Amino acid sequence: MTAAFSLSVVTALWLTGLGEAPGGIAAAGRLAALWSADLLLIQVVLMARIPWLERTYGQDTLATWHRWTGFTSFHLLLLHVVLAIVGRAERAGTGLLAQTWTLLVTYKSIVFAFLSLFAFVLVVVTSLRRVRRRLRYESWHLLHLYAYLGVLFALPHEILLGSDFRSGAAKAYWWALYAIAATSTLIFRIGLPVWRTLRHRLTVDEVVTEAPGLVSVYLRGHHLEDLPARAGQYFVWRFLDGSRVLHGNPFSLSGRPNGDRLRITVKSVGDGSARVATLRPGTRALIEGPYGRMTADNYSGGPVTMLACGIGVTPLLALLWDLPYDYGKATLVYRTRHPHEVVFLSELERLERDRGVRVVPLVGPRLADGSWLPMAFAEYTDTEALRSLAPGIAHHNVYVCGPDAWTAAVLRSARELGVPQARLHRERFAW
Repeated sequence: MTAAFSLSVVTALWLTGLGEAPGGIAAAGRLAALWSADLLLIQVVLMARIPWLERTYGQDTLATWHRWTGFTSFHLLLLHVVLAIVGRAERAGTGLLAQTWTLLVTYKSIVFAFLSLFAFVLVVVTSLRRVRRRLRYESWHLLHLYAYLGVLFALPHEILLGSDFRSGAAKAYWWALYAIAATSTLIFRIGLPVWRTLRHRLTVDEVVTEAPGLVSVYLRGHHLEDLPARAGQYFVWRFLDGSRVLHGNPFSLSGRPNGDRLRITVKSVGDGSARVATLRPGTRALIEGPYGRMTADNYSGGPVTMLACGIGVTPLLALLWDLPYDYGKATLVYRTRHPHEVVFLSELERLERDRGVRVVPLVGPRLADGSWLPMAFAEYTDTEALRSLAPGIAHHNVYVCGPDAWTAAVLRSARELGVPQARLHRERFAW
């Protein structure tokens, strides 16, 4: 609704200025540029980590909106470039290449416009799923920041050549949009993380090997009772260990915050996560967060069924301690490929003893593509297995965390068994 309203205002401002600028193809190109810029600023706000937006919609939903808004904005930008060159070439009676060269050598702001376009091309290409899978998270995250350069490079072009930015109403509206986007980013993406890092001064207390390629990091700090972290949430972590400090990695809390220490558990899948195992006690940590809405706030009471795959058990383990379910009213279905990948055995035993949690390990190779089950369940369909593992699941709060494809299969089975959307809680385990 907000995007539709904003685009409507932009369109109205464009219509009021039609008589003061070239029409035809050029006018259509300007409208495409205005829509592109508007969606781009909305995209920036969506990823500004504004707390009330995160709590209301969740990072998964915001990320989806961000992705589609970004691709739409980029396609409109390409349309603007094509229509602007064609329109000018038509009026000047020149070819497209000749007109492109003329624009580059005549208008200095056009150079910034092409730099902006290049930055957005880089961001969009690296956001394609096929390309993204080939990149380390750290590399992808760093390249994604070029979007901010794209916004900055576009501004001179819009101010100097954008005829639709010159009326009083247009100036007020567009500067307000830029101010909202810039202020949100400065406060919530930069200011708040810096303030929390300086206030809480987190340092590595110890690093514990849980399994081959899997370590837990315990951190101490100051005033941790005031850090608004909840079980089920995650931070973006940067460790000052002398290498790659600019690259942040999102790791979930694997233990309930208790005001004394925080715990994260990390699987070695890339450069950033692999070096966590080498951290020394006393290493300082920079933090962004906490993020995520899969917390006790969304628990509506009654039995709980949790389904975890691999390292996805970490936020669910913290939630098992935190949720106020009755004794014996929680089930954890824990999926791994190999027996040695089942971790936190002593903690799981305490949960069984102290809170009556029923732990169901599902170990073994995958049954089939698109299934969340191991080979041992060959006689079951996905839905039949879930009904057997969690009787009455339609009336449970269901929490799921694991790889995207696995999580999608679990959620599909849960919906088929009648679990309402309001009781389905997931944590994306991909970037």
